[in-house]
Amino acid sequence: MALYAAYASNMDPEQMAQRAPHSPLHGSGWLQGWRLTFGGQDVGWDGALATVVEDPYEQVFVVLYDVPEWDERDLDSWEGDALGVYRKIRVRVATLDGDVLCWLYVLDDYEGGLPSARYVGILADAAERAGAPDDYVKDLRTRPCKSLGGA
Repeated sequence: MALYAAYASNMDPEQMAQRAPHSPLHGSGWLQGWRLTFGGQDVGWDGALATVVEDPYEQVFVVLYDVPEWDERDLDSWEGDALGVYRKIRVRVATLDGDVLCWLYVLDDYEGGLPSARYVGILADAAERAGAPDDYVKDLRTRPCKSLGGA
């Protein structure tokens, strides 16, 4: 098994259970020196997609899962790994028990563009269900986004 760090919709345990049913929750932590952003304006979700980029002054709340090989392949498929939408990288995540090495998906596209309001709502709901701090969830809910009617 390998540790996977989820920062987007996979933070929601129900969502993750559908995508990787053999991957138990391992805990949560912070991806320090990174920030949550959006990119790939026209890739999907009626707007830009969530990703993380390095930023020495920021941190991203993540949920950790123990993922066996067979679930990892399914997650790769969900995340569009074969299509080149996201790619996997290894990162260190700060937890209450110390730093752990994990893998996560980053968008293989440019940073920029606005996510849809629906997508931002899904991300904020997932973070809230995963136990993210209230100020982190509030920040997600107030991010600029495309309105339901377009730009």
